[in-house]
Amino acid sequence: MKRSLILDVVVRAEFHALVVVSLYLLFVGHNSPGGGFGGGLVAGAALALRFVSLGPESVRRTTRLAPTTILGIGLLGALATATIPLLTGRNVLEHGSIELSAPLLGQAKVTSALVFDTGVYLVVVGLVALLLEELGQPSDRPVEVPPGEDHPVGGRRP
Repeated sequence: MKRSLILDVVVRAEFHALVVVSLYLLFVGHNSPGGGFGGGLVAGAALALRFVSLGPESVRRTTRLAPTTILGIGLLGALATATIPLLTGRNVLEHGSIELSAPLLGQAKVTSALVFDTGVYLVVVGLVALLLEELGQPSDRPVEVPPGEDHPVGGRRP
């Protein structure tokens, strides 16, 4: 199959911009439209573009972690956000926040909604990466064609 030079150049140029947009959607999600699911879908679309253009090996190099690991970390983050309030005698998914002081950035407020959204983001990205990895695997089953029918690759069987 012949690769498209234009597609390769566009995907290489736009991949990082799409990841930044997905992170923006993640961070503004609890106050504006966006959040972990929307941001994860944009990051997943960026991975899918890389898959179409550069192949499954490029997606593996991009994620570096196994997709199941990414998915598991996301599930643990979302589950922790739901259960930690229960352990402290509060309601499930009850809101909490911490104010931090960063040397260059000043005051920063981290909420439990951000932790939950990050978990959802990682679940979506891990699921898309897992799907793309499975689509990139060679088939281990031969295609069986009944006698007298057209072969799926083209032409008739001898």
